[in-house]
Amino acid sequence: MSSGFTVAAVQAAYVLLDRDATVARVEQLVTDAAMTGAELVVLPEAFVPGTPLWIDSGPIWAGDGPWYAKLVEQAVVVPGPVTAALGAIARANRVHLVIGVQEREPYGTTIYNTVLYFGADGRLLNKHRKLVPTGSERTVWGQGDGSTLDVVPTPLGRLGGLTCWENYMPLARFHQYAQGVEVWLAPTLARGDGWVATMQHIAREGRMWVVGVNPCLRYDQIPADLPDRSRIAPEPAPGDGEWIEPGNTLICDPSGQLVAGPLRHAEGILTTRIDLTKVAELRRLFDVSGHYHRPDIFSLTVDTRPRPAITTVTAPQPSETDDGQNSDRGGASSAHRHIG
Repeated sequence: MSSGFTVAAVQAAYVLLDRDATVARVEQLVTDAAMTGAELVVLPEAFVPGTPLWIDSGPIWAGDGPWYAKLVEQAVVVPGPVTAALGAIARANRVHLVIGVQEREPYGTTIYNTVLYFGADGRLLNKHRKLVPTGSERTVWGQGDGSTLDVVPTPLGRLGGLTCWENYMPLARFHQYAQGVEVWLAPTLARGDGWVATMQHIAREGRMWVVGVNPCLRYDQIPADLPDRSRIAPEPAPGDGEWIEPGNTLICDPSGQLVAGPLRHAEGILTTRIDLTKVAELRRLFDVSGHYHRPDIFSLTVDTRPRPAITTVTAPQPSETDDGQNSDRGGASSAHRHIG
């Protein structure tokens, strides 16, 4: 395990509802980040194929059917051609890559807000589905389950984190703290100084490095050929000019101090040298899941079982010594399916 490496937090615009064009943009962004010497590159939440902007641009479910259908078409199947392409990008640049995508099952139409972790060899190491979509996000995204909450051991260190407002879930944080996370990655859409304070608090609470990464997007960057383009995005907030998504990317050290950012109203790459010895030094005083935890008083149970839509149960095959006379006992010979 390395005691030091460079992380790059990439704040950039996607090509809304165009998966292939966004992946091509990812290739250039990761190449640019790798040229800074980065060994870990982090991109924003839902970056491929971009944020479903319409959820905040008008009344819920008011004419958003064509946009949602386009999102289903452009969403990412994991694993699949897009994960193969992203893995190849990581491998070509010899970086660990963490990136947000909008995921669906191969034959599904429910979308999941997912973060993918790739190794420097291009392997898909982990995926995390956001547990609870926030507010209007629930009109687009389904819920993840406890099977995707693992911290990822890598040669750089133990990588983990949560997506956007999941970071406000203290029990989800504690589950990751107990797995020894050292570098906390928080792809997000959250804006403003309050989010900066949240990232600083989590860095100080977990005594770890924290990387929060946002997209940024101007109105003129929305593709002109999208249906009802004039309605697809909300008006920019006061003070943000043409920026629909103004950005808020930052990096905190394990004491909670900002060491880069927040970057706003611009595309760019923030880099910082990560020194994992600082994690150990600060945890000697406060280790939230170690000597500063009281398991005799508090306990946390985490259900990490996957929750698929369907579970198939098949009868056991007869053994070589079975004469077939018992094959129908209790109806065991018939397969059945349980719809979950």
